[in-house]
Amino acid sequence: MRILIVTAHPDDVDFGAGGSVATWTREGHEVIYCLVTDGQAGGFDNSIPRDEMTIIRRREQTEAALVLGVTELHFLGFPDGAVVADLNLRREISAVIRTVKPDRVVTQSPERRYDRIYASHPDHLATGEATLCAVYPDARNEFAFPELMSERDLIPHSAPELWIVGGPNPKTFIDTTDVFDLKMKALLCHKSQHRDVSGLPERMRSFGAQTAATGGLPAGRIAEAFLTVDTA
Repeated sequence: MRILIVTAHPDDVDFGAGGSVATWTREGHEVIYCLVTDGQAGGFDNSIPRDEMTIIRRREQTEAALVLGVTELHFLGFPDGAVVADLNLRREISAVIRTVKPDRVVTQSPERRYDRIYASHPDHLATGEATLCAVYPDARNEFAFPELMSERDLIPHSAPELWIVGGPNPKTFIDTTDVFDLKMKALLCHKSQHRDVSGLPERMRSFGAQTAATGGLPAGRIAEAFLTVDTA
């Protein structure tokens, strides 16, 4: 299976689905990343020029991807903090879908959560909405963005599965207990984003345990959660 993961920022995939990515690559699936922004508005060191932060965050995400067995990354270069689900973004995500031809697309939720506001960054919401539109109907419709065919030779592709991370009402829970250390290793690649990493492992373990309990997994397990949508 080929799985395309579309997120707004470097490190989003590692926080939300890093354990699942490690699980999927161990199972022999091919995972590809699409990053809408370079995360140049992130970090805590204001002495770093923003063009330099772009380079840093691309490098960190590439290193984190390798930890989890991912070697193909597509960076779209949209401005961090200013992502909107417009036709331009829909076209570029559709282009990646047509290039990669995934069996499953994973993205962020377009629904705001008031109980977990950090999961509902405006860039996350816009990326989720644009990706949903790209999966259906844009990427599969030859009459949507005809320039993708005429100028880039990208024929339509229909992805049969859409998995949404970080939203309300998840239905699918992936047991990531055995790959938690890999998830943490990937997260720690994002050095520019962590002012103090001492409490991060425990926070992630606690959240993963809560997610596992919600999904009905046995005590002591860690999980990541998704809402899965049939888009065939």
